[in-house]
Amino acid sequence: MTPVRATRVAELLRAELAAIVRTQMRDPRVSMLSITDVRVGRDLGQANIYVSSLAVADAGAKTDLIAVLNGAAGFLRSAIARQHNLRMTPRLRFHYDDLIERGPRLDALIDEAMRSDRSSAEGEARQEAESATQERHAADDGTAVAAWR
Repeated sequence: MTPVRATRVAELLRAELAAIVRTQMRDPRVSMLSITDVRVGRDLGQANIYVSSLAVADAGAKTDLIAVLNGAAGFLRSAIARQHNLRMTPRLRFHYDDLIERGPRLDALIDEAMRSDRSSAEGEARQEAESATQERHAADDGTAVAAWR
């Protein structure tokens, strides 16, 4: 199996799952769901689906959401098989992708590191400027004394 075909099947699964979850699933625990990534094995036998949800507040709700989706995997797989003529519809396994929570935290860490680098670079530049000024004043004082003699 070519990686190009696996990529096409992954994109098809992502689009179809999003539509099926939005229109056919009535479970209130599956709301505001976003399918962030789909990875299909080379043999097209299994698909790992990564999801996130803005409605999930804690780790228990994440676990519950994944349990609901994995419980509905057979329904979702058969709905995809009815709509598309794939030789083999992959088994679906759902995983929670916490990128939504990690993204802002990583951005804040990067911003803090950049501010720290900027302030330390400014401090070093300020020290270099002060030492250069002191050296100039010392050199000026030495030439002035030599000129008076």
